[in-house]
Amino acid sequence: MQKYFNNLINHIIDKYEIKSILVAISGGQDSMCLIQLCESFNSLYKHQINTFEYIYVDHQWRIDSEKHINHLINYFKNIKKKIHIYQIFNLTSSEHISRQYRYHIILKHAKINKHKAILTAHTETDKIETFLLNLIRGTTIEGITSLNLHKKLSYNLNLFRPLINQNRINIHFFCKRWFLPFWSDITNYNQYIKRNRIRNEALPYLQQYFNYNVKYQFIKFLKTCYYDNEYIKQKVMKLYIYIKSNYYTAINIHILRKEHLSVQTRILQLFIFHNFYIIINQKTLLKIINHINAKNKQYFLPTTMTYNNINLYFDEKWLYIILKE
Repeated sequence: MQKYFNNLINHIIDKYEIKSILVAISGGQDSMCLIQLCESFNSLYKHQINTFEYIYVDHQWRIDSEKHINHLINYFKNIKKKIHIYQIFNLTSSEHISRQYRYHIILKHAKINKHKAILTAHTETDKIETFLLNLIRGTTIEGITSLNLHKKLSYNLNLFRPLINQNRINIHFFCKRWFLPFWSDITNYNQYIKRNRIRNEALPYLQQYFNYNVKYQFIKFLKTCYYDNEYIKQKVMKLYIYIKSNYYTAINIHILRKEHLSVQTRILQLFIFHNFYIIINQKTLLKIINHINAKNKQYFLPTTMTYNNINLYFDEKWLYIILKE
């Protein structure tokens, strides 16, 4: 695990010219494993990187939050490192909203302190749980493959998950091997949290009654979906560059009409988002696609469709975007 981590961090440093890395932790076994890997790397390759900086966001969900923070402070004093601790005072029971708060704080901290990379302690188990959660919510192939090793957040900021291919059994053994004092999170046993119910009930049930290797099968399926999704995204990007106008905010729908529905959908989403950072809703998207693919000749006459603060203007060959006055 340490050898893989060292090779990965060296590759990241060389490729993205990184001098400091922000490590987001929680205090559980996954986070303690990541801290140990970072500190071992730092002792071997001090010339490669200036520092690993650690950050912890307290949601104040637990009754032992204060003790947990003191535990982290004492541990970082012991290894002679600093940790930045943020507390969220707008208490919420929503896991989704809490995640948004957490990532907003982490991204803002990274931007202020000019970090080019963020590390998180997501594991293979997190990947499977996220896949099942998103699947239940009704996601796309993009959604179920969202938790990967690398994600580009902006031009100068990248997110990496170096433990994403490690399961919790290996990580637990690693923590025991190094006598790491990880904190047992009591919220992990709260069955009202959907992720906990998947982890503690759904997955064990599937393993016992359907397939003992169900986790391995999920990972294999997700890997296939990831490669398929990457191929589609590359095709969409190349086609979008080819059909967009060099002079106007427009795309050539005469060429787009010849493509598969899946490609048409992604092209239109990219077209709107690239120009206005707007995620178009499904109802409007289908309306535009139906208009583009209509066989009735009257649809090919100049037409205007309104969405939010923009006008979509169709003619026989082009789809233009015109801002409302």
